Amino acid sequence: MRRTSTPRTALAGQESGAAPAHPDVAVVGGGVIGLVTAWRAAQRGLSTTVLDPEPGGGAARVAAGMLAAVTELHYGEEALLGLNLASSARYPDFAAELEEASGQEIGYRSCGTLAVALDADDRAHLRQLHALQRRCGLDSQWLTGRECRRLEPMLAPSVRGGLRVDGDHQADPRRLATALLLACERSGVTFRRAAAAALTVKDGRASGVTLDDGTRVEAGQTVLATGSWASRLEGVPHELLPPVRPVKGQVLRLRMPSSSAYGPFLSRTVRAIVRGGHIYLVPRANGELVIGATSEELGWDTTVTAGGVYELLRDAHELTPGLTELPLIETSAGLRPASPDNAPLLGPTALPGLHLATGHYRNGVLLTPVTGDAMGELLATGELPEQARPFTPARFGDPGTEAAGVVFASEPQERSA
Repeated sequence: MRRTSTPRTALAGQESGAAPAHPDVAVVGGGVIGLVTAWRAAQRGLSTTVLDPEPGGGAARVAAGMLAAVTELHYGEEALLGLNLASSARYPDFAAELEEASGQEIGYRSCGTLAVALDADDRAHLRQLHALQRRCGLDSQWLTGRECRRLEPMLAPSVRGGLRVDGDHQADPRRLATALLLACERSGVTFRRAAAAALTVKDGRASGVTLDDGTRVEAGQTVLATGSWASRLEGVPHELLPPVRPVKGQVLRLRMPSSSAYGPFLSRTVRAIVRGGHIYLVPRANGELVIGATSEELGWDTTVTAGGVYELLRDAHELTPGLTELPLIETSAGLRPASPDNAPLLGPTALPGLHLATGHYRNGVLLTPVTGDAMGELLATGELPEQARPFTPARFGDPGTEAAGVVFASEPQERSA
């Protein structure tokens, strides 16, 4: 069994090309959000540099990659639903474009999701969730326990009912990160394998960053896309630090057997609430089964614990009893970047030249396409697309930024010579 908290790809952290002395855009953070931002900026003709000691890492590499706009709907998060649905709708074209640009598959599967209930209380909760989904105009179908087991024979006999959501799909975040790295390199994005130590400000405008080795990278626009760490960059005015915090999640990976006469172990993502805790099982086409995830408010701790592994295996066993016979191949832990309203912070701050792309919490992989499109538009034109405007930092009291305006305190950049 391999234990890791920061998985890497073969390309992670490589320097690529000669970095321009003064790029149009400096993206601080090389996770999937930073990479998709850099890729879209480069496609718009902007010279772009990504600053990260290990690009291709980040929280998404620990995530399961559920594209669950419907089954991730929570009470009070209806405003986020529209953004999630828009990004989910873009995924087939986004996946095809990225795979062509990179030559790498991202593990996109339109296999659907089944959310199930194991007891009467869970069944009542799921019924309420179904009612909310229907009020929001979402497509989900109520199934009896027997109908659930007919779809997924490995489910426990105790399953009392469920929701079939064919529109909630999945992608493989690790393959997604690798593909984005390659697409960035092929689009001319350069990489500096170093951590940003501080934002630099000149004449009242963000002018780039100082790296941990003391060197400076000057840029016309700077994007802070470091996930949970976005609130810790020195040099950012205190009142403009994004209100994001880390939420720890432990995840397991098992190896499923090859399909038998009875079919695959699981054919679609299965989600449930067990003893009040959320759990999901995500089967990959390559035979991997991802089980997650804990939700722990423990600051910056990424330790994989015996208790976390036990709880996940215990609840997963209650959902699919045959699971405990499978090989356990990896345990990992990551930090989700959570904002006060669980929605991302996208767009300009009150400091000209400084933009945010962070706070995606549970939906980083899902929101990758719409985030890239929004940030690419902002960086190239100075305008944030209408769909993203409710999610600017202004909603948390960022002074000087107009949440609903069309033009913000940034200017379109021409590509450097």
